Amino acid sequence: MYIAITRQQLGDNFRGSVQDFVNYLEKENEGKSMDGQELYFNQEENNIDAERVIAEIDANTAKLGKRDPKFYSLVISPSQRELKHIGDNPEKLKHYARKLMKAYAASFYRDREVTVKDILYFAKLERERTFSERDREVRENQPFATQILELKHQIRDMERVEGQGNIKRLQDKVQVLERDAPHQQNGKRIVPGMAKEGHQSHIHIIVSRKDVTNAHSLSPGSKFKTSETILNGKREKQGFDRDQFFRAAEKTFDKHFGYRRNFVETYHARNLLDKDPKRFFALLLGLPTSEKQVARQLLFKAGVRVPTIPGNKVQLAYKALMQLKRGIGKAMESGTIGI
Repeated sequence: MYIAITRQQLGDNFRGSVQDFVNYLEKENEGKSMDGQELYFNQEENNIDAERVIAEIDANTAKLGKRDPKFYSLVISPSQRELKHIGDNPEKLKHYARKLMKAYAASFYRDREVTVKDILYFAKLERERTFSERDREVRENQPFATQILELKHQIRDMERVEGQGNIKRLQDKVQVLERDAPHQQNGKRIVPGMAKEGHQSHIHIIVSRKDVTNAHSLSPGSKFKTSETILNGKREKQGFDRDQFFRAAEKTFDKHFGYRRNFVETYHARNLLDKDPKRFFALLLGLPTSEKQVARQLLFKAGVRVPTIPGNKVQLAYKALMQLKRGIGKAMESGTIGI
């Protein structure tokens, strides 16, 4: 399970409205009839249209400055293994999202309990994901992409001057490079923006920064960690416990759907990789044989090759360990192994 929390982007062309983001999320609905479109949902309702989402999020911004984020975005991206386990069932995924938002509310650190009834949010299911520059397949295809681009520039230059150079020879080189690129899908070189095969369902959630009463700020931003502050002479709790939220998200999925999570899929493993990679590797090697085999398969699919080292030799050379960490880190960032 890969979950990302990001704040509203505030650039030079700042717009306080959520409209641009909602328009982006409508991309899969383009060209479809109303019956075939995927609409928004929240904790209690289904089939909410985009106009209502924009109106309610934009109206819920009391006392926020021009440069304050008005909403946050959550992306819930189950791995293909998790999606296969639930049959890529959209209703199950929506049900999980609603349970997840209960955990989201409970992760706020406040003097009073925050529940999902305090949260103003709208969620939307999407069925497609595309390759980005962060994906291993794109990165490993990049040397071929660079050569292909250079050859195409040469071909265009030759076409401007009739009779200059052998265009057919360069075109043949392009075809060879296209064919020899290591990562292909349906006979075509994988490039950024290409739709991914297989189960790709995920959910985007737009969460207002203000609660449903438009009176209290509820920010999950990384800088708003659990702490206490003095406000009007009183000590008050503030912040959002991301660790608690991510652990609850994982536990909720596993318990509700009976999912048996491998070590390398866990939030605990990701934390270990960041803070103590040597311990991560030691635990990986110490897994029972069957679990270790699954872990290796998951990492191999993500493009990470784990050195075959006897379990009693966990003092891996520092350089090799850092290479392993970088490889797994990139796989995690792209959601390939779903942590």
